[in-house]
Amino acid sequence: MDKIEEIFGVNSFSDAEMKKRLAKEDYEAYKTLISENRPLTIELADKIAAAMKDWAIEKGATHYTHWFQPMTGATAEKHDAFIEPKGDGVIMKFSGKSLVKGEPDASSFPNGGLRATFEARGYTAWDPSSHVFVKDGSLYVPSVFLSYGGEALDKKTPLLRSMDAIEKQALRILKLFGNKDVKKVYTTVGAEQEYFLIDKKVYEKRLDLVTCKRTLFGAPAPKGQELDDHYFGKIKHRVWEYMANVDKKLWELGVYVKTKHNEVAPAQHEFACVYTTSNTAVDQNQITMSVMKSEADKCGMVCLLHEKPFGGVNGSGKHNNWSLATDTGVNLLEPGATPAENAQFLLFLTAVIVAVDNYQDLLRVSVASAGNDHRLGANEAPPAVVSMFIGEELEGILNSIENGEQYKDVKTSEIDLGAGILPHLPKDKTDRNRTSPFAFTGNKFEFRMVGSNQSIAGANIVLNTIVADELQRFADELENSKNFKEDLVKLIQREIKAHKRIIFNGNNYSAEWLNEAKRRGLLNLATTVDALPHYISEKNVALFERQKVFSPAEVKCRYDIKLESYLKTVTIEAKTMLHIAKREIVPAVIKFAKDLGDELLTKRELKLDVPTSLETSLYKKVGLYSDKLYISIDKLEYDLEKSEEISGEYERAVFYKDHILSDMDEMRSSADELEKIVGKDYWPFPTYPEILSSIKF
Repeated sequence: MDKIEEIFGVNSFSDAEMKKRLAKEDYEAYKTLISENRPLTIELADKIAAAMKDWAIEKGATHYTHWFQPMTGATAEKHDAFIEPKGDGVIMKFSGKSLVKGEPDASSFPNGGLRATFEARGYTAWDPSSHVFVKDGSLYVPSVFLSYGGEALDKKTPLLRSMDAIEKQALRILKLFGNKDVKKVYTTVGAEQEYFLIDKKVYEKRLDLVTCKRTLFGAPAPKGQELDDHYFGKIKHRVWEYMANVDKKLWELGVYVKTKHNEVAPAQHEFACVYTTSNTAVDQNQITMSVMKSEADKCGMVCLLHEKPFGGVNGSGKHNNWSLATDTGVNLLEPGATPAENAQFLLFLTAVIVAVDNYQDLLRVSVASAGNDHRLGANEAPPAVVSMFIGEELEGILNSIENGEQYKDVKTSEIDLGAGILPHLPKDKTDRNRTSPFAFTGNKFEFRMVGSNQSIAGANIVLNTIVADELQRFADELENSKNFKEDLVKLIQREIKAHKRIIFNGNNYSAEWLNEAKRRGLLNLATTVDALPHYISEKNVALFERQKVFSPAEVKCRYDIKLESYLKTVTIEAKTMLHIAKREIVPAVIKFAKDLGDELLTKRELKLDVPTSLETSLYKKVGLYSDKLYISIDKLEYDLEKSEEISGEYERAVFYKDHILSDMDEMRSSADELEKIVGKDYWPFPTYPEILSSIKF
């Protein structure tokens, strides 16, 4: 591989590249307009577009595309060539107008009722805060996506709005502490991306994987993750080559991918990126997922990003590491050497605690999906109950503030590693908590509920908005204070006392915690169907409108889209199960039963003095589970037809949760029992042992 310093960002039109290619006065004018949040003039846009075009053509690009993030959770792109007619030939041209604005069809993307089918017009607009890049022969222009009426039809627009909201309120707080030199506050994010790799030939033999990206049938493998030998284990050569390809491609695109390793489940792995601004992090995570899939295909493998592709082994999440930073280089969630005396840190920490408690329902909604429902609360991921881990030291500090007592510092001790030659390491004052949905990890919060297939935009929109709202409330109060220091302590005391129920430093996987959470009055929104109504509650709609992140119509449309997506996902899975069961499993079982019965009859007809207990026992078991499978097929078909009679979409979703999903579980249970009995040569598709070990070397 080439030197990373030499290849990093070569396919990204960075700020340095723009500075090199523009005249000094044009570059400075551009930077001024961006810092003041003013639109580009068409003259300046033309110059920037020409520079981008020349750079892109040098990189082999022939087309450009406005790359945006519709509410599908994926990305979208329409490619136009740079060519323009000139006489009998063409010239290569890219205008400022083409750079700044595009017009894709808006009617075919999810819009939750914001647009009628015949209302096709929609607009994309360049987001200058994110770098343009070249990939697969096209110049990609990161863009927002708006309707003809100005409503946000994407995930980037509200993310940018939420970043503006939290910056505005954080600057007010910083001003109270005398930080007059701070001009900008950014939310920062580092995403950890979990995924599975399986062989493409095996994948193509499983209709459920091809159609639904998860297995709908599958008996447990004899060996799964029980020995914990895959976690951080030696990476197989084929996987290592794939990871190296992904690294190189992402580094060339300017993506800060840093960490790679084996995860807990067999065939499961992880990439993690360095922190950057939320907007850039969201874009880079989308780029990462795209590159991971395309590079896997080139290597004869498939990258699975479903939250739970295999039953009985860990699913995949996407840990969202979130913090706040200033343009002067200060992390506002860095406690410092003496956090008890760091009043500014404690106020920001309090705002986050209050926000998570007040809007635990919104955080749950932000990660709600049919896929993530299979993962949350499965003793491999946080439960559906939202709580916070802050560690013993911070909890002790907050308790002392609440009680008006002097905090007694926990002395830093050293870890004895048990060998004289090894260094003594200073012991952290608090352990990490991998079971917590929202854990403080030193200078940031790790939101662990996000699903591996989800855009991190949704979670960060909510995080930014809810914290902005609490900071606004704090600023409103403290700006009118006559005694700032005294009123600051009173505010923190009052808020911690009111919201400390959300803090839990113990084992979130335990049944005892669920009982304790219920006693505390915390919400347990176990499924997407349980969580969705909270999205459009009066409290939450007012929050988004107050912070100018969503209009009421934009909130409602996102609720409708999440609901529609849930119904479509479960419907596709149910119909796929029926197809596989009726056309693959049942014929295989019948053939096996026939051959088994023929063997049994042959022995009896020949009157051989040979025991037939094995064949008889197997034949009875096959008959038992075949009957159960047939009953479950019939039940699922009946309930799917019955669901069509339900008029309301939410009411239909409730029916799906209560009936369709349980029908699917019953069908899988019977089929998986048959898989354990039916001979390998008869079973119609690869089983878990074959899939999870399909990457051999």
